[in-house]
Amino acid sequence: MRSRVYLDWNATAPLRDEARAAMIAAMDVVGNPSSVHAEGRAARALVEKARAQVAAAVGCKPAEVVFTSGATEAAAVLGRLPVGMVEVEPTAHDCLWSQRRAGQGSRAIGWGYANNETGLIVEPPARAEGEILMLDIVQAVGKVPFSFAWSGAEMAIVSAHKFGGPKGVGALIIRDGVETQPVLTGGGQEMGRRAGTENIIGIAGMGAAAEAAQRDLEAGVWERVAELRNILESTLSLAGNNTISVGKGRARLPNTLCLIAPGWKGETQVMAMDLAGFAISAGSACSSGKVRESRVLRAMGYEGAEAASAIRVSLGPETTEEAVLRFAEVWSAQYAKALNRAA
Repeated sequence: MRSRVYLDWNATAPLRDEARAAMIAAMDVVGNPSSVHAEGRAARALVEKARAQVAAAVGCKPAEVVFTSGATEAAAVLGRLPVGMVEVEPTAHDCLWSQRRAGQGSRAIGWGYANNETGLIVEPPARAEGEILMLDIVQAVGKVPFSFAWSGAEMAIVSAHKFGGPKGVGALIIRDGVETQPVLTGGGQEMGRRAGTENIIGIAGMGAAAEAAQRDLEAGVWERVAELRNILESTLSLAGNNTISVGKGRARLPNTLCLIAPGWKGETQVMAMDLAGFAISAGSACSSGKVRESRVLRAMGYEGAEAASAIRVSLGPETTEEAVLRFAEVWSAQYAKALNRAA
């Protein structure tokens, strides 16, 4: 029996060996990072090492890294800025949300730098003076070159499990001088930005994963992944069906392929391929396992049955060419059967 093939790296990346080792070591550190005794200082040293590792990976100062429980909590800070009520503004990639103070026009803008469903990389729009920009770089970290220092953004959000760290830990990157109101208040940890005793085990794993991810990026590992993605895309285009490759030819994450198979529902594809030994997705993994119509695809002009027939295949450094070609063969055969049944 052949082993399963994991092609859902955008949902979560497998835990890196470096992260696992760092987490195991952190389990033996007994102190509270806020304590001043030797045990506390040892715990604090782990947190600060990880802060420096994350900062190096995203191109910011260590003091600009605030550890959180994940990207969702980090993004919640946007709702604590003194700019008024929330106003949702979907774009062609469903990656913009904003807040505006009624009658004054000041805004805080949240922008998805790399879309998780399509892989498209979208530069943020021009901003008026005084507007605050938060970048969602969850999918970009470790896959494409990025530096917060030159991004022009005031804030960014990061999630550890997207680049091989543990689940349940992330970070808010916030530029020096930008004032926010913490979502969680209390003990004043994380420079007063996020109260609560730090999750040193998760933080240590995140730091180690960030360092390893940056090392892979600089070594060209994701260029090879992009080659495999292109092989898969080309192979499927030769299958003689009506498959649509969303975003082909545009700037994309190196590992992401969004396919529309007219006449074959996305959730049906996921189930069929799961039974065949392949893990893929019918969109974002951020909706508690529910399959919903993609607002991203709808905004891009793919509506109704087309949008409902989309899947996301996301590769990683462990993906092999043999696995990619086997996926193309099995998926094409399953698609042909689905079309025959519908005829």
